[in-house]
Amino acid sequence: MKLICDTREQAPFTFSGFDCEVLAGSLPTGDYSLAGLEDRVAVERKSLDDLLGCLTGDGRERFERELARARGMDAFAVVVEASFQDMAEGRYRSRMKPHAALQSVLAFQVRYGVPFVWAGSRAGAEYAAFHVLRHYLREAQERLKAVVKAHGDAAA
Repeated sequence: MKLICDTREQAPFTFSGFDCEVLAGSLPTGDYSLAGLEDRVAVERKSLDDLLGCLTGDGRERFERELARARGMDAFAVVVEASFQDMAEGRYRSRMKPHAALQSVLAFQVRYGVPFVWAGSRAGAEYAAFHVLRHYLREAQERLKAVVKAHGDAAA
């Protein structure tokens, strides 16, 4: 499996220990995708402090534009290197109140149809990012097999 890591990603995962090759590339949306499927699937990685930066001011506008672009994809997820409880208890550097931060995230999930995966840690986030992409690839391959089979059956 070939993963693309966006060249602008500031804290890239290595995916060492995972069965994949990581290539650098420019992604229109997200931080990670699958080679050849960059317009179909992506994962956006966020540390908790990064996420809080995306909930206020210019960061919010930029993040909402990215979430809006992701609507056109088959699959997109925001993988957070923290737990929901970390945000709820304000374990971050921003002055934003935990309730306001949580309400913003929940509103984004509904408005843009994007899941936020609260992975609990950086290692958990790397695991989640890899497996979201792996599962997407597996499902896409199964859909393709079904189409090929249907065309083969129709031709017979």
